Amino acid sequence: MQTKGPHPGDLLQGRRALPIIEVFYEFNQLKQLYRQGWLHRGVPPERCESVAEHTFSMAILAMIIADRYYPELDRLKVLRMALLHDFGEIYAGDIVPTDGIDSAVKHQRELDAVRRVLGKLAHGDEYVALWQEYEDGATPEGRFVKQIDRLEMALQAVLYEQAGLVDAGQFIESATRAIADAPLIDILNALLLMRSTAG
Repeated sequence: MQTKGPHPGDLLQGRRALPIIEVFYEFNQLKQLYRQGWLHRGVPPERCESVAEHTFSMAILAMIIADRYYPELDRLKVLRMALLHDFGEIYAGDIVPTDGIDSAVKHQRELDAVRRVLGKLAHGDEYVALWQEYEDGATPEGRFVKQIDRLEMALQAVLYEQAGLVDAGQFIESATRAIADAPLIDILNALLLMRSTAG
């Protein structure tokens, strides 16, 4: 698992810290952790986004798209879910399909990490439940945020493609399979049209 540096949580070994400070050190790992799929496709580390950068982009997209097209959603829940959705990667790492790890094993590793990090907080059970709601994708908010995750990936892929770093085709195909809501399909189609007319 390629990272920018050592796990910040390791700096706390042998020290006593408030749970909030401990969680801060732990979630800083998401700033260190590269999105492994981009590295596997040849994006150089100096140009590769971190998991935290992906989370930031996703939260912004979720906010503006929910505000514009999804007034029926609990938008605070959407934002919280977007911000927490990759917390499993703090200790499990960014497991990608080419790693060959069974999906049930991946889920358990991530759930263990989420519980380890968030379980020490006063609202930890609530945060873990939000993460699980995202994973399950069974509520309107969970389904929406899962689709935003795929849309953000497609947008980032096209951005990298325009910079000459990747072929976005495989990522767009993945997003197309995952996105079902009409407003999000429209955005994806607009991205595809822009991509086809670029250059």
